[in-house]
Amino acid sequence: MIAKETLEPFKYLFDTETIDNIADVAVLKSFNKNDIIIDIGQELKFIPLLIKGNIKVLREDNTGNELLLYVLESGDTCAMSLTCCMAKSVSKIRAIADDDATVIMIPIDNMRLWFHNNESWRNFILDSYQVRFDEMLETIDTLAFMKMDERLFKYLKDHVKLSASTTLEITHQEIAEDLHTSRVVVSRILKQLENEGKIELGRNKIFVLEF
Repeated sequence: MIAKETLEPFKYLFDTETIDNIADVAVLKSFNKNDIIIDIGQELKFIPLLIKGNIKVLREDNTGNELLLYVLESGDTCAMSLTCCMAKSVSKIRAIADDDATVIMIPIDNMRLWFHNNESWRNFILDSYQVRFDEMLETIDTLAFMKMDERLFKYLKDHVKLSASTTLEITHQEIAEDLHTSRVVVSRILKQLENEGKIELGRNKIFVLEF
């Protein structure tokens, strides 16, 4: 059980009955930056509802390389975990805290029950599916049609929007892992972007000047 005040960010999404239902059954959990919230192959017993921070959702290939699918913000849930819960299968994604995060964990039995008998919850789930699907299509388009320098600069601009800051505290290696490329390639392109006046490089920081 959690305090109803915790659900304040969701009052515009859910009716009073749904807020009461969530407060009665949910568990509140906190995660530090880089903590794994959901892992590949994990049996899902809860679905996450993010109230603070950002969460990266990734896929992994057979050799252990990761690909960033999308980033969850406050008020979001993970459509991939919803799909696994509905199908009663193990997780096919890894969700990692991109910074310190607070998450409401809702038991999957309640999630399934509310989907069938609660219009407010059902609309939220269907809208979440659509938003995440559109984001994954954007990821596919980026991989298929954009050159690496364009992908990297888009990645930086997206992070500016997420963090509401033009100063990004991130390493070249972290960017390389998210974009599924090498640190050497990232460093070279970042230097190119700096020469073009789009960014300024600092120690484990990137200042985005054009967005």
